[in-house]
Amino acid sequence: MVPHLTTALNGPLLSLEKNMLDAMPKIEHWFRSQWLEHAAPFYASVDLRNAGFKLAPVDTNLFPAGFNNLNPEFLHLCVQAAMVAVEKVCPEAHRLLIIPENHTRNTYYLQNVLELANILKQAGMHIRVGSISPEITVPTRLETQGCQTLLLEPVVRVGNRIKLPQSTIDGETLEEFDSCAILLNNDLSAGIPEILKNLEQDLIPPLYAGWSTRRKSQHFSAYNRVTTEFAQLIGIDEWLINPYFDTCGEIDFNARTGEECLAGKVEQLLEKIKLKYAEYGVTQEPFVIVKADAGTYGMGIMTVKSPDEVRGLNRKTRNKMAVVKEGLQVSEVIIQEGVYTFESINEAVAEPVVYMIDHYVIGGFYRVHTGRGVDENLNAPGSHFVPLAFEKPCTLPDRAGAPDAAPNRFYAYGVVARLALLAAAIELQELNPLNY
Repeated sequence: MVPHLTTALNGPLLSLEKNMLDAMPKIEHWFRSQWLEHAAPFYASVDLRNAGFKLAPVDTNLFPAGFNNLNPEFLHLCVQAAMVAVEKVCPEAHRLLIIPENHTRNTYYLQNVLELANILKQAGMHIRVGSISPEITVPTRLETQGCQTLLLEPVVRVGNRIKLPQSTIDGETLEEFDSCAILLNNDLSAGIPEILKNLEQDLIPPLYAGWSTRRKSQHFSAYNRVTTEFAQLIGIDEWLINPYFDTCGEIDFNARTGEECLAGKVEQLLEKIKLKYAEYGVTQEPFVIVKADAGTYGMGIMTVKSPDEVRGLNRKTRNKMAVVKEGLQVSEVIIQEGVYTFESINEAVAEPVVYMIDHYVIGGFYRVHTGRGVDENLNAPGSHFVPLAFEKPCTLPDRAGAPDAAPNRFYAYGVVARLALLAAAIELQELNPLNY
């Protein structure tokens, strides 16, 4: 199922999708050459927004947590990509330890860990799940959203390695587990725990990919460079796939400092967007998204249509913006061009999320939210949040079909998501402390 695009697809986006179809051989060759120069992250997910006149990424997650939402029919794509990814990190590896997030009560997240473990098992790995949560002191079986069971075992550090010690659960002996590599599904929002520092084992993604180091503005700076080259390659206006952004540092929402800096940046960005809207005959009202420059889980985000909206924020909004996941204090924000989503299903707004392992697109899903508008963040709590798995892969366009046919829409998603993935690869390369 593909959500209905509620705006007429007869302008810039139709032309963009047609350009991508016509240039497919050129695009795929270009990507191949890029992956020779830049190592793809082990895995990633990209949130996209389709406004009918623009298709752009709005967030890239290097610790994706929605493997439970993917179409099970594409499991073979996941397994093949995982084989390639593991071979690159540790060619002789046959054991892999997964370190998940510390929250153990989110059954949907636990189902995600279970599905990720299943993919890696199918790729020929011996997988165990080790927890660094202080709540997990003995092997613990937890029920997932799919009514299955996930076994979490407490991790111990021995010298410069982390292991699972021999233990028992319900009379069953669990052998010691010492892995070649450790796969983090924990975004390190609370900082880098001591137990993970200076390990001799390969950590994937690396510690500097976590939110204690990473910034969204760094990612979109790299994305700017990637889209400039790509747009020249296929002859398009890069704005069609690239949201404008700016940053404001040293802001303190509780102390009400930095408000004028933020208001000024918002005003400048709105003016830039207005010019582009006028150029393309877009009649919607421009808006920006103000969000924490580090962090995830849809926290610390607001939709802004006027600079006055960030002046004199009320206490509730300031409290919402001041702290994100794990109590991380917000002192830097990114002001990002808002991209409408005009895709909907059953009158609920939807946005595509594309998943990748190594540099391969393995599928995705639509994030659907009945309680949010076309100009709001959908990655937010909501009783009607429903993922809808892609019904077709993103790698097989129908070049004889219409540009907006489902396979071609998915191909366009895959192209833009891979551009964001390439930006993440460049970003990690530049963050690597060994790059002197």
